[in-house]
Amino acid sequence: MFQKIITLSSFSLVLLFSTAVHAQAVKKLPLTKTGPVGHNIEITLKPYKNTKVYLGTNYGQNRVLADSAILNEASVGYFKGKEKLTPGIYFIVSPKYSILFEFLVDEGQQFKIIADTLSLVDYKIIGSKDNDIFSSYSKSMNQLGAQRNQLEQAYNSAATTSDSLKYLQALKKMDTSFKQERQKIITTAPNSMMRFFLDVLQRPELPAIPIINGIADSTYPFYYVKNHYWDNVVFNDNRLLRTPFFEAKLDEYFKNYVSREPDSIIEEVQYMLTVAKTGKEIYPFLLFKFTNKYISPEFMGQDKVFLHLFQNFFSKGDTVLLNNDSKKAITERAYSIMANLIGNPAPPLNLNTMDNKLFSLYNSPATYTFIAFWDPTCGHCKEEMPRVDSFYTKNWKQLGVQVIGVNTNVKELASWKQFITEEHFDAGWMHVYQTEAAFNAEITAGKPTTIRQLYDVFKTPTFYLLDKDKKIIAKNLTVDQFHDFLQAQQKK
Repeated sequence: MFQKIITLSSFSLVLLFSTAVHAQAVKKLPLTKTGPVGHNIEITLKPYKNTKVYLGTNYGQNRVLADSAILNEASVGYFKGKEKLTPGIYFIVSPKYSILFEFLVDEGQQFKIIADTLSLVDYKIIGSKDNDIFSSYSKSMNQLGAQRNQLEQAYNSAATTSDSLKYLQALKKMDTSFKQERQKIITTAPNSMMRFFLDVLQRPELPAIPIINGIADSTYPFYYVKNHYWDNVVFNDNRLLRTPFFEAKLDEYFKNYVSREPDSIIEEVQYMLTVAKTGKEIYPFLLFKFTNKYISPEFMGQDKVFLHLFQNFFSKGDTVLLNNDSKKAITERAYSIMANLIGNPAPPLNLNTMDNKLFSLYNSPATYTFIAFWDPTCGHCKEEMPRVDSFYTKNWKQLGVQVIGVNTNVKELASWKQFITEEHFDAGWMHVYQTEAAFNAEITAGKPTTIRQLYDVFKTPTFYLLDKDKKIIAKNLTVDQFHDFLQAQQKK
């Protein structure tokens, strides 16, 4: 298994424009032991002698070490192993864990590397056609890149408008030259790894807005790009992980071209994971990437995506990819949100009031119901609950909101009542709690405990907003965000 080295949060797509990446630190991590046959890459790296160098690669936007070699007195060593490496972009790492240069590991994996640290741009790969293509393309792109930099400098320092226009036209021609170099690879080496990487890297160009029956269709460019974003990319190809730009492109796609609505996200991840299923490396990578993203989502309601992943992948056998602790954590998290997704009816609350009368959520009609689960010993709760009361008194009451404050700490009934009295919470509140006897009865009956599991209350305060039918319409927002949400609901 590869080991994580560093996160490439700001990695530029230097591969396609420059073959040398200097002085990038790589942390030392343990390597996987391999045997003598599947890959055999000879390296001569002067002036290093009697020292260890490393073979690194990408794992999404992270960098990992894949193998090591001991250089002898002649600066020669071998990256050898009984297993083949996943083809893709690799790099040589110095004894001090800095990246020296990049190259391709092809399907053959039997070639030689000759390099000298005094002139890394002149390194050579012997016996690999894919590296020949890569080297030729990189040199062309380097030359074009240098010319473009000069033109940009001239454009930025142009003294007259005519000079600016002249350099701007030259820059446009230069962009055409870049496209021509890429097209040359597509035409002359359609089955090469370089063509594969260009397909992964490529973004569709925005088309012009069409005029249909005299009306401009301004949405067409967006949907065109979305529909062609993954042209020629198949999600079961493990080589996707051996690029620094696939994961960045994936993140960009979900950020810019996929609706934040959970059902839209589910459609996308379901398709990608279904196609990726046969990819030994790419499938678990995507599954865990999506799981990590949506187990604690950025936007309200997207925990539905995580629940979909649990029900359609993990609960159907993919937990073999997890250790016991992770399996337990994912399962518990899934069960804690099953009953409280946005749009679901709120779980029943049958609790006791402060004077020990019975209270039932579904027997308390209201236009909106705001439920606040809080602990009278929680410092943050003591800050937020008076703010809830302030919003309720000044605005929410007029909107038909009923506020239900649920004490989650049955052992602190006295301090709970004292705080409510001292803060003068509005008389319109409903203050309730679950008795110890009722809590124990739920456990004895083997039922999910109402407050913690059915409402996912593992931190306080935890807030929910229900509509008139007691369906959950918002949760896990700040008090201010709930106020804004209510205002938006009223405008609707």
